[in-house]
Amino acid sequence: MAHDHGQGGHSHDHTAGANAKMLGWALALTSIYLVAEVVGGIVYNSLALLSDAAHMMTDVAALVIALMAIKLGTKPSDDKRTYGYRRFEILAATFNAVLLFAVAIYVFVEAIKRFSQPQEVQSVGMMIVAAVGLVVNIASMRLLMSGSDKSFNVKGAYLEVWADMIGSIGVILGAVAIRFTGWTWVDPIVAVAIGLWVLPRTWILLRDTTNVLLEGVPSGMSLPEIRAAISKVPGVGGLHDLHIWSMSNDDVSATMHITLTTEADADQVRAAVAGLLHNSYGIEHSTIQTEGPEAECSHREELHP
Repeated sequence: MAHDHGQGGHSHDHTAGANAKMLGWALALTSIYLVAEVVGGIVYNSLALLSDAAHMMTDVAALVIALMAIKLGTKPSDDKRTYGYRRFEILAATFNAVLLFAVAIYVFVEAIKRFSQPQEVQSVGMMIVAAVGLVVNIASMRLLMSGSDKSFNVKGAYLEVWADMIGSIGVILGAVAIRFTGWTWVDPIVAVAIGLWVLPRTWILLRDTTNVLLEGVPSGMSLPEIRAAISKVPGVGGLHDLHIWSMSNDDVSATMHITLTTEADADQVRAAVAGLLHNSYGIEHSTIQTEGPEAECSHREELHP
């Protein structure tokens, strides 16, 4: 019986420094505007501004946690955490998603109160604050855009800033409507609309991060397809205990037991399977254990062509 580790071990995130710098700039911009928006929401009595400020607060939290996750994620593995600390990124992104759900619930409750007890809103001040917020959101989005497809953490922060940009546009439109019609009920409607716009994207982020925490098969990969591809490798007679998971969104691992055909060379088969996983599916780290054709396993899986 033998085993092999394919493609030279775990991958490392070489973009961590760049992501940290972008997150730092976005955090500075967002924190300054958060204070301004809270003050504006209170002074101008706008629930839409306060709703947007609540989402901005989650942006600040998301950016702080993202920076912490990058710092911890670059720490090397040790005797206690043999995979290192990259999973902290997933925990941070999950926390951000849960926080957004909590903020949405708060906004919905406050909006219901304002529907039953309408309050005067100062639309001009509301519009000015929202316009400044729009500029800040666009700047932050440009900073985070390049790293959003490489890190769940940066993606979570990017989605929150993106949602706030939509929120700022909504607040501006709501302020214009209130200014020219006097319909103060537009303010809570805009607040609810912001929440409804954010929730589906938050759910997608929570779904993806939960799948990673449960060590599920990464999104976009099909276990039956990979199993069938491995079965076609010359020398593979059987396959069982196939597991594919990821530590983060770009670090996929696989383990499996392969039963060899008669006279198959174990080293060649392992190298061929590891190459297949790396070249066709982007799986950087694979642990492949081989067994002779006489080996029996009570949990053997059937190979499907």
